[in-house]
Amino acid sequence: MENKSISRRDFMKSCAAGASMLVGSGLISNEVFAAKKKRPNIVLIVSDDHGLEALGCYGNKVIKTPNLDQLAAEGVRFTNAFCTTASCSASRSVILSGMYNHANGQYGHQHSYHHFISFPTVKSLPVQLTESGYKTGRIGKYHVAPDEVYKFDVALKGNSRSPVEMANNCRDFVSDDANPFFLYFCMSDPHRGGGTAEEMPTKPDRFGNRPSGEYPGVKEVKYSPEDVIVPPFLPDSPECRDELAQYYQSVSRVDQGIGRLLGVLKEAGKYDNTVVIYISDNGVAFPGAKTTLYEPGMNLPCIVRNPSQRKKGLACNALINFADLAPTIMDFADALPKKSEFQGRSFKSVLERENPWGWDITYASHTFHEITMYYPMRVVRERRYKLIWNIAHGLDYPFASDLWAASTWQSTIQRGEKYYGKRTVEAYLHRPKFELYDLKNDPDEVENLAENPKHTGTLSRLQSKLKAFQKRTNDPWILKWEYE
Repeated sequence: MENKSISRRDFMKSCAAGASMLVGSGLISNEVFAAKKKRPNIVLIVSDDHGLEALGCYGNKVIKTPNLDQLAAEGVRFTNAFCTTASCSASRSVILSGMYNHANGQYGHQHSYHHFISFPTVKSLPVQLTESGYKTGRIGKYHVAPDEVYKFDVALKGNSRSPVEMANNCRDFVSDDANPFFLYFCMSDPHRGGGTAEEMPTKPDRFGNRPSGEYPGVKEVKYSPEDVIVPPFLPDSPECRDELAQYYQSVSRVDQGIGRLLGVLKEAGKYDNTVVIYISDNGVAFPGAKTTLYEPGMNLPCIVRNPSQRKKGLACNALINFADLAPTIMDFADALPKKSEFQGRSFKSVLERENPWGWDITYASHTFHEITMYYPMRVVRERRYKLIWNIAHGLDYPFASDLWAASTWQSTIQRGEKYYGKRTVEAYLHRPKFELYDLKNDPDEVENLAENPKHTGTLSRLQSKLKAFQKRTNDPWILKWEYE
């Protein structure tokens, strides 16, 4: 496989040399040659479990994210960007394939005994970029399989919890002038992990935070639990505030890594010809967000800086989702095929429009997180109404092991509290077949309208749209409308 990749790159170099000769002979114009040669470099940055609620440019006045805020000021910030499945591994398969996970085969976690992998017939984004003449590289969290489907030319080394170190390890890769590059830069922050902060009375998860000096180049940014902003879907408890403070600290480490990566691009003279995209794979790792298809689980940061963009600092309200990323990146690379297996569509054309026409509906499809967490959900979301179909509604809603153990959740259960945020504990654990929400009047998704006679028409209309989506994307679970 490696020899084939090398031969492709050699072929592209030969083509470039041949084009230079044609320019010299006057057979093609300098303008045409320059346009082909100056295809942009592309960097896709994916953090792990970073919700929309913890970014300065999305309205949080407490958290310090100066580098991401500056990136948004230089580009566009999407306010309605959605993952299609709120689970790390499954979401990344969508990002890299442009296909919903029910179609690419990676229904849940890839690693260890979970063992979900994509179908061998999937032609992923890095493979297509390599074939189009890009040098592809990845660093940090990978979490998809098999390797031959999600093949990159180069796998760079770096601790995925040490983003400044990761950025520095990308120097040689981005400095190579032979081909335009695609860099897939994936941190493990701000995912839960690293034990608990035993020095604090509520013993919150550390979210990867370590004593000063363990992450080279990172300056710790700590937060007081009294200062954090508790979003409506979480309980305002001491346990939750302590965990949010740890989460904020991890997000600030992400921001420093991004700042360093942008610095590396500038030092290499590549920043002015590099598209930079920042997203998170799914919502924050608290019950009520990650693994759910409620808004905190799927409505995520998406910042795009296109160096050729004239209007900067925009907020675009187009409803996009992460199946759209692969075709968008191929569009930036001037290599989007007229016919492809992508189930998303390029949103490159809307980057300079705040209210683009034709981007008013999106879909989501979640089946597993961990192997023990079978709970397929399908979603259609418009600007006002959102329908969730809980296909396995007869089952208790399953917990990811780390979310179940979270002090925020455990303290709620141990105190016997009725509410977890604005939703009752009972409503979180036991869900009806359909959940219909009016997001305009009920943004926290508390009042289910599915059985309200006034909304029968809306329910029927969205059910029809959901069935059409499933048919269009070859969803095996479409059988469940009639079967069982």
